[in-house]
Amino acid sequence: MSGSMTFEKDIVLIYYEDTPLAFARIEEIWEDDKPDWFHVKLLFLQLPVHSATWILKGAYIDGDEFTMGGKRMRLEKVVCPEEDQGEDWDEEPLGDMPEMPAMEEHLAVNDAEPSPQQPDAKVIQFPFGNK
Repeated sequence: MSGSMTFEKDIVLIYYEDTPLAFARIEEIWEDDKPDWFHVKLLFLQLPVHSATWILKGAYIDGDEFTMGGKRMRLEKVVCPEEDQGEDWDEEPLGDMPEMPAMEEHLAVNDAEPSPQQPDAKVIQFPFGNK
């Protein structure tokens, strides 16, 4: 069991027969007609992105094991790990980093000449847009 309640917009890791299968975000949870059962709309975070609605008991949403098609399943709430600021953590600012180009350079489209930072760069035009 995950140890904490799971709510809408939480990310869960779905286990299939004790093997991590996929990540999903809980989009919606609404009550079913049966007491302590809920409809859970999941957005699977994989390509192609798709969603599914499962009907689960409240305890299953919070991490208790259940079966689906005779196979053991489990949802585990994903919690962002705290940053480890151990011995390697350097509190000094990064002084040797190259300066970032201005935003205008990143957004420039169809420049007549390559950027001075990349003299061998080529300007290309995508086939859509101007006809």
